Amino acid sequence: MSFWFLCGKGKVFGFSCGLRKGFNYQQSFSLVNVKFKWVKDKALDAVIAGERDLRAACNLVSVLSTAPNGCLPIYHLSRQRGQLGLPHDLKLSTFIRRYPTIFHESYVFDSAGTRVPCFELTLEALNLHYEELGIIRDSAMDLINRLRKLLMLTKDRTLPLQTIDQLKWDLGLPYDYCDSLIPNYADLFSLFHLPDGRIGLKLLSWDYTLAISQLEKNVALQTEDDLKNSCLAFPIRFTRGFGLKRKCMEWLREWQTLPYTSPYADASHLDPRTDVSEKRIVGVFHELLHLTIQKKTLRQNVSNLRKPLSLPQKFTKVFERHPGIFYISKMSDTQTVVLREAYDCQRLIQRHPLVDVRERFASMVRKGFLDRSRGLYKKTADVCRTDPSKIVCGHIGGGDGFDSEVESDYNLFSEYDSDDSIHHPS
Repeated sequence: MSFWFLCGKGKVFGFSCGLRKGFNYQQSFSLVNVKFKWVKDKALDAVIAGERDLRAACNLVSVLSTAPNGCLPIYHLSRQRGQLGLPHDLKLSTFIRRYPTIFHESYVFDSAGTRVPCFELTLEALNLHYEELGIIRDSAMDLINRLRKLLMLTKDRTLPLQTIDQLKWDLGLPYDYCDSLIPNYADLFSLFHLPDGRIGLKLLSWDYTLAISQLEKNVALQTEDDLKNSCLAFPIRFTRGFGLKRKCMEWLREWQTLPYTSPYADASHLDPRTDVSEKRIVGVFHELLHLTIQKKTLRQNVSNLRKPLSLPQKFTKVFERHPGIFYISKMSDTQTVVLREAYDCQRLIQRHPLVDVRERFASMVRKGFLDRSRGLYKKTADVCRTDPSKIVCGHIGGGDGFDSEVESDYNLFSEYDSDDSIHHPS
């Protein structure tokens, strides 16, 4: 079997690997002595830059689009803060005011005479959101199948909604998927109460046509002997300047020749201390990232998947041990796992239609942020002096602060300069 390494432009390492006769595939190679260093990948970091703010802005767009009068006070929007992933020291109204190309601001006096900011969508943002809803309707079955495959990866075909909520942006699911999408497929899904009181989602039936991993779909690239021995190798690509030691190359060559266990197959017979088991874990996350529309997710999003996916302790260490398959970006004070093979520099090779919409939202975010920093948006919002018990928007304007909130020093486009690991629970 042949496979290749790409290490920077034009620097390719290739070799042929065969299954050694009589080789004990249950043996455990010494992973303690095989260590790969983390090397910054500027191209993939650029893919992650601004992702946190874009995700939060798009989620707020979804919330505002369903408001009865199209406008919501800040205290109502603050109820959604837990799903936005914003820094705790950043006030929500401060965040919203950074993007006047997406959000318009006005305010009312409450019964105590306090000014209450309220926000609505700009026409451009609302139109783009409607376009996004049209794409979601057209690709509903594709999104549903991604969710079905996610549940099929789990031991009991069940996940808490809380866990799915962490992944819904990556899977392309709408913000209110549980109300707008799941009820339309009552023959596939069931909502029920988990023993701990949370709500869970269960897949009602197994679909063998979906239980094929992306790696298995690429069997055309494998030889007949490889398929016979279930020896499927992962595409490997390294960052420019990545120095791969001979010992690491030899271990990786042997590791690639190990049997591949489908992430949809029962793996209870595998010894978790072996490299065969580790290859299965890598296969699970390889498939999970392929289910996401941009082939990436926050590392903390998978921290609650250990038991549902039947994984051992410290399972996310595979991301560090396989830097040719996964890249860990440390942008935005977090860790994002990216599937290397899915990108050609900054370009996503297989593009879901929703990606184009998100990129247009990202352009609006950047434009609003820059225009506001140039002083193009002033304090022009009018006061709505109507019944204080009702929130009704007055004349629309681009507000720049009508209460005592102070802008933070957070910068959307700041670089993460440190190479030190950022610790999150995993």
